[in-house]
Amino acid sequence: MPFTLPPRIPSGPRRRSLLASAAGAALLAGCSDSPDSANTAGSPSAADRARARAARDSAALAAWYAAAIAAHPALADLLRPLRTEVVRHTEAFGGSGQASASASTSASASASASDSASASVSASASASASPAVAADPKAALSDLAAAERALADRRTKALLELPGELARLMASVAAAGAAHAFLLTEGAK
Repeated sequence: MPFTLPPRIPSGPRRRSLLASAAGAALLAGCSDSPDSANTAGSPSAADRARARAARDSAALAAWYAAAIAAHPALADLLRPLRTEVVRHTEAFGGSGQASASASTSASASASASDSASASVSASASASASPAVAADPKAALSDLAAAERALADRRTKALLELPGELARLMASVAAAGAAHAFLLTEGAK
């Protein structure tokens, strides 16, 4: 004779119901509007400030890549795709990718036309904005790798204070920066 269990009536909510409601509550809490998403008294929110800083950091890194490409044309095949991605990161954070591209173009143009007075003024202005690139190509790659690594670490630490969508974007860009650092380190070998 087969053994059958007597029917049981659950005495409370089922485990699946509790897990589903806990996951739903966490999802709603993560997607809800926070007080930081609205501007108060005309000041930018923490998320807006973080987005602007990330755009500035990416634009500065793109300028560094452009300076390294100008200083070491032999590294252009390695650095151009990475710089293109950094410009895309700048645009993703709301910055202007065209500004960093035109800044690098104007820096190289003003460096080659340094005999005119206006060009020397713009060359000194762009020289103060662009980072110094090491004379040795391997050292230049190592410096870029260290800059990518430091920026990725800073962005990773900033994740805890950012709202959902911006945190996901920041995490993705930080991971890309870590990958860039790895590729640059391998290129320096």
